[in-house]
Amino acid sequence: MAGVFVTGTDTDVGKTFVTRLLARGLRAAGVDVGVMKPAETGVPPEGPMDARALIAAAGVDDPVDLVCPLQFDLPAAPEASARFESRTVELAPVLEAWEMLSARHEFMLVEGAGGLLVPFDSKSSMADLSATLDLPLLIVARASLGTINHTLLTLEACEHRDRPIVGVVISHATGVLSDPDARNLELLREALGERLIGEVLPAADPSTVDPRSAGLDVLLALARAGA
Repeated sequence: MAGVFVTGTDTDVGKTFVTRLLARGLRAAGVDVGVMKPAETGVPPEGPMDARALIAAAGVDDPVDLVCPLQFDLPAAPEASARFESRTVELAPVLEAWEMLSARHEFMLVEGAGGLLVPFDSKSSMADLSATLDLPLLIVARASLGTINHTLLTLEACEHRDRPIVGVVISHATGVLSDPDARNLELLREALGERLIGEVLPAADPSTVDPRSAGLDVLLALARAGA
């Protein structure tokens, strides 16, 4: 199955924003793209907002409960949210949804919750979930101070776990950078080299951003190779 698992170096780094960009770009390029958010936390009464945003960006008619099979009220790691609600995180609904969605679409974008080592359930992390789905990782890194450490640690964890990486997209989710942040980011760009496949500048609306800034060309190559 062709696709990628989108993870972050931290929470609130812009994973959903980047995934929406990529979904829109793939769709515009004629790729039958499906989206999935296996577990969403902090879900309000009206339903999982990240999953709904992904569905809209991809232009699919897949049911939201299929796109997001695990939904929790508490805005925390899935395992923490489940314990708070006296529930258990189950892998089976995720795998069932994955089988259905991946059979419907030629390329899948799967967005994880939080960072790579966030607990999915009591025994596994988002890294383990990406391995179970057999998807390479696209890492979204925040642009502000602290990103060098978070990004390089994430890459090291991927290498240690033998998880393939499509590349890193830097996201300016926190807005315009201060001078110290900007100078710090220059070092990260140098350290990443060819692993840096995109950089999304500050924007409130993903419809105004060129999807190529999120690494679309790399994903298009993957989609066409798997077609």
